[in-house]
Amino acid sequence: MKIQRPTTVKSARITGPNQPLELEDADNPSPQGPQVLVKVAATGVCHSDLHLWEGGYDLGDGTFMKVTDRGVKYPVTPGHEVSGEVYLTGEESGGYSAGEKVLVYPWAGCGSCPACRAGNENLCDAPRSLGVFQNGGYSDYMMVPHHKYLARLDGVDPEAATSLACSALTAYTAIKKANANSPENMVIIGAGGLGLMGVQIAGAITDATILCVDLDEKKLEMARKLGAHHTLVSGSEDTADRIMATTGGLGADSVVDFVNVTATAKVGIDILRKRGNLVLVGLFGGSLNISLVTIPLKSITIQGAYTGNYDDMVELIDLARRGVIKPVISKRYPLEEANTALEDLRHHKIMGRAVIKP
Repeated sequence: MKIQRPTTVKSARITGPNQPLELEDADNPSPQGPQVLVKVAATGVCHSDLHLWEGGYDLGDGTFMKVTDRGVKYPVTPGHEVSGEVYLTGEESGGYSAGEKVLVYPWAGCGSCPACRAGNENLCDAPRSLGVFQNGGYSDYMMVPHHKYLARLDGVDPEAATSLACSALTAYTAIKKANANSPENMVIIGAGGLGLMGVQIAGAITDATILCVDLDEKKLEMARKLGAHHTLVSGSEDTADRIMATTGGLGADSVVDFVNVTATAKVGIDILRKRGNLVLVGLFGGSLNISLVTIPLKSITIQGAYTGNYDDMVELIDLARRGVIKPVISKRYPLEEANTALEDLRHHKIMGRAVIKP
């Protein structure tokens, strides 16, 4: 029986900064050429969606970077952690067939800049990311611009798979950049969706002793269940001193800051030992004064980590398929409650990851 193309697609759309998302029915175009129409099973609710909804990023010192200055155009359908099934393909199917379970790689690039030519579209000079610059997965159907952005999901739960496209992918990249080896101390700051995935990945691909730091004891309890060797409640003036004590006074060989605000970045700098490595991941914002002399004297490395490439995502899918990592999905929302999902994320009411299910 020939599959009929849905004539309309229902989406929750951001019409402008801090405006309630609006449900919209629109014509659903047929996929052409390498395009693929995916029937959405679940879409992760990510802090990047929150930044898109709020209109930008806090750069510190009272400076705010608008997403529209980066090329975002409202209205836009958010959602870049999307799993589903192939519904229809264009003439160039890429070997995909209707009904196949897939995960969408959202970090589409221009295809011609140095990063794209090296296979790192997530670092493109002119990004075209799905759910940011193009319509995403807060929808019942999603048009994927090319079948090369799909990965098969056989044997992986579609809900759990959503985070593999962004939060887990970002954590994977960050932990690899931390380059930790036994018997090193790795400090993970933040036990949200990113941090909890970071704890699992660090346990899977390094032999480091993992210390997870967060303001919330309940989240730290989950971090311990997922493999953190030590946990510590932060927020007090002696946080850095207590972390140092936990490492036996040695300090951290690597710090992965999944929050990345002024206070956490300062702690990260303060606890690094000689030759230490600080990886900044979160986009919560702020600014930091650094003693420049200490950087060469301690020979420390400070670097950023931003998502990951397509091959990294495929590696993560394999880790999930083998049960090495288990994404934590704690809440599920219908498409009609997209506003509630973002508000809950904003107010720290979500453990691990939430998903929207159309």
